[in-house]
Formats: sequence, C-alpha cells, structure tokens
Amino acid sequence: MPEFSWPDRSLLPASDVIGQCWSATVAALPLGSRVSGRVVGRQPFGVFLLLDGVPSAFGLAEITVMPLGMELPALGATVAGEVIWHADHNCQVKVRLDEWRVPC
Repeated sequence: MPEFSWPDRSLLPASDVIGQCWSATVAALPLGSRVSGRVVGRQPFGVFLLLDGVPSAFGLAEITVMPLGMELPALGATVAGEVIWHADHNCQVKVRLDEWRVPC
C-alpha cells in the first residue's frame, strides 16, 4: 500500500450530488457534531473520510489539527471525531479526530 493516495472516485458520492446536498449536509452535521467514518484517502495534508450516516458528506481531517508526533490513520481505518468547520468552497466537512486530541 502506498503511503499516500487519493480517494477512489468509485467510493465517493458524485461531486454534483455533494454540491446539491451541501446545505442538508451542513444542517445534519453542525459544528461540534460527533461523526465517524472510514479513511478513503491519505495525503501529506490529511486524510479524506466517508462519513457515516450522511451519504452525501465528504470529510477531511487536516494535519493542522494533528499534534506533533502523531501519524495519519491508515487507509480503511474507522475513525471518529468532531466537526470543526464547513468548507463551503469545496463542500468538505472538516473534522478533528479523537485520536488527535491532546489531554489537558
């Protein structure tokens, strides 16, 4: 398995569907919502997620919220986290993964 990969487009909702459903996605996943999903792509800047329960939602957990010394989850891993932002320009739900939380 390569270290980095783009999501397999056959696993993703069509981009026009993601765009058409964006307002419903934002309503279903407000900031602070708990989400879970499967890692379907890995890049140096983060991991792409198919989010459970919202078939038109596509998530991204960026390394900007990953503590130093942590690693990206593996392709196919099931992860959970919190919705921290809605990127309207590309219809992505930004997620902070639970495994990236630093205890106080």
